Parts: sequence; C-alpha cells; structure tokens
Amino acid sequence: MKPDSTSGARILSRKIKVNILLILGLFLSGIYTPHSLASEVELLMTPAMVSAIPEQQRVIVDTRSSWKFLLSHIPGAINLSDWQEFTHTVNGVKGLLNDDKGFIAEKLGPLGVSLDKTIVIYGEPNDPWRTDGRFFWMFERYGFQKVALLDGGLDGWQQAGKKIQRGRQHSTSKSNLASNSINLNNQVIADKSLIKNILSDKNFRIIDNRKRKEYEGATPYGSTKGGHIPNAIHIHWPEFFQSDGNLKKLPALNSLLDQNGIRSNQEIIVYCTGGVRSAMAYFVFRYLGYKVRNYDGSWWDWSQSSFPIEVNG
Repeated sequence: MKPDSTSGARILSRKIKVNILLILGLFLSGIYTPHSLASEVELLMTPAMVSAIPEQQRVIVDTRSSWKFLLSHIPGAINLSDWQEFTHTVNGVKGLLNDDKGFIAEKLGPLGVSLDKTIVIYGEPNDPWRTDGRFFWMFERYGFQKVALLDGGLDGWQQAGKKIQRGRQHSTSKSNLASNSINLNNQVIADKSLIKNILSDKNFRIIDNRKRKEYEGATPYGSTKGGHIPNAIHIHWPEFFQSDGNLKKLPALNSLLDQNGIRSNQEIIVYCTGGVRSAMAYFVFRYLGYKVRNYDGSWWDWSQSSFPIEVNG
C-alpha cells in the first residue's frame, strides 16, 4: 500500500536518524573525518578491488622502468615508464604536460586506453619520485574520470597472492579514443598567473613538496634561482607516507594537515621542481577530498619569471 504523507514523513525521519547515528558511529570509531570523501576507496584500490573489475573494463598501468617490467608485472598491464614522454618544453620551461588532444589520442589509443575504462596505476612505494602520482594526475588532467592507484604497488599485489607475468608487454587492441572525445580538466592544473593572483588569498593554500633545503634556497635541479613561492607551506611529500612507502592512515594524514593550518574548505595548489613529486601530493589531497591543483611548471617555471620569491623559512 502506498504510504500517505504522514507515514512518508515518519519514514524520512527514521532514515535521517539512521544516517546521523551511522555518521556519529564513524566519528567515534575514527574512520570518518571531515576531510574524507566516500570516493577515497575508489581512488586507492586494493588488489582485490582491481581483480574484481572485468579485464575488458580496466587498463592497468605499470609506471616502473622497462627492465623491471620485463622481470615482473601484473598480467595484462601496459608499461608507461617515462613521464617525460608526455611533456614538452615551452619558452625554456621543461616538464610541462603536453595537452594537445591529437597527441594524447595517438599515444594512449593504441594502448587500449579509453574514457569508459577504469585506469589503475601502480609504481613502487619506495620510489623517491613516485612517478605513479604524476601519471594519476596526468590522466585526471586529460579528462579520465575513473582513475585510481593500486595500494602497495606490485609488492602489495604479490603479497595478496595475485599472479604476476614476465616478459614484454602483450599486444593490445587499439581503443576508439579520439581527440574530439577528450575534454581536458582545467580544475586540476595551476599556472603561475593563477598563483600570482591568489598569493594572499586565505581561501587557497600553496604547498611546496620539495626537500627542506630546496624550499630554503638550494637549486639541485638547475633552477635559475633558489627559494620558494611566497606564503607557501613546506610539506615534503614523503611525510604523507609510512616508512614502507604506503599511505598513512586517515587520522595521521589529517593531523599533519591540521598542524600546518590547512583547512578542508581551502583550495590547495601543490608544486615541486617540475610537477612530479607534487603530483603524488596531489593524489593524497584528492584522496582526502580536497579541491587541489598541481602546478606542472613548478619551480622550473616560477624561478624563471619576474614574480616574487622568498628564501629560507
């Protein structure tokens, strides 16, 4: 029988109470925090979650070196071992992501990558650059909406008892990815003009993910000047991870951000030298539910401009 308006209100009231009790329970158990979103599980996948996706609906991307890929990789994975293949140099600034749609389709289409498939990326937890983070950001910038990292990388996959494959990458069927189907996501990228305009805006937080000595003025990677963007907070990207390279638990992550005065309603801009290390920080903020942009020009770009620079802490 169809409920009347009174019974409908009672049903709605009961649903509201259940939801309130559920959220309260999660708060008390430490699972739910204001910074987290339900989508976090999809962004960081376990081996079991990846295995549950039908093979024809996923593309697994191995970002390790080609020789490591030859020795062992997840069955069916494709190897994208060089993030620089997807960059170009503009006005002397290297490391900038190539966002030409024709280029994107020509590079990814033959590998079977398409917009309707889930892209699962893995690397090595102890990689000092964590280029898997750069590829995660790259795919999001290119407009792919189902992108995730594999928790624990290949080590985690093997520890879960999953099979591995050796040898060269198997041939893949070309997808229907076309330049006119690609919609670049402008909400995940920053440039120096945007940053210059928000330097004193409290609704934004700029975060420098390089080593402390770089933040204070060292130039180990050929930058024209040393220092950091004014008002930038320093958080070296490995601070988001445990000693084994796996992501810290939510309470520890939120505590780190609280200690640095970062609020969940602020928009985050991350940078490093060329947008690689900061791309892993980008992933962490995405995982935590923040609105975040990666500055791919980063210090290579900012240090060549006439914009202000701060040195030391």
